[in-house]
Amino acid sequence: MRTRTTRPNAGGVTLALALLLAGPSMLAGQQAGVSLALGTAAPGAALEDLDGGAVELLDFVEAGKPTVLEFWATWCEQCEALQPQFDEMQSRYGDQVNIVAVAVGVSQSVRRVKRHVEEHDPGYPYLFDKRGAAVRAYQATTTSIVVMLDGEGKVAYTGVGTDQDLLGAIAGLVGH
Repeated sequence: MRTRTTRPNAGGVTLALALLLAGPSMLAGQQAGVSLALGTAAPGAALEDLDGGAVELLDFVEAGKPTVLEFWATWCEQCEALQPQFDEMQSRYGDQVNIVAVAVGVSQSVRRVKRHVEEHDPGYPYLFDKRGAAVRAYQATTTSIVVMLDGEGKVAYTGVGTDQDLLGAIAGLVGH
């Protein structure tokens, strides 16, 4: 007879631990799971493009133009739920905003990310965070985290999960 064991949800445990360590001050100015304070200069991070070439995250931040970063994974259901907002954002504001998906290097491969991009063609770049440099720099404790930078490269919005009003947030940044 086989017995079934269950493991705790590692993502939920990590997020809960981060919230306990950060305390109430983290929750006062932004959503749980995102630790960069509003107004913070965007940190750089060494990543890879989907062909394995080295890239710097800040090379995708254009002066004077807001940038939207999503910490994303192929297996993330919340990321999938946010996709219609990203599609609409790209359609409405693609010429005014940089959108970059940062594919986390947890439980996914570059091949899987490439397959997703080929099937969905979002119209913006996906970068692979193989070594977790962007995750650490942005203190992204889970997937479905979105960080919006203003035209000066400073954090103007942070959020996590499916209840984010990304279109409203970006409209405020582009002045619509």
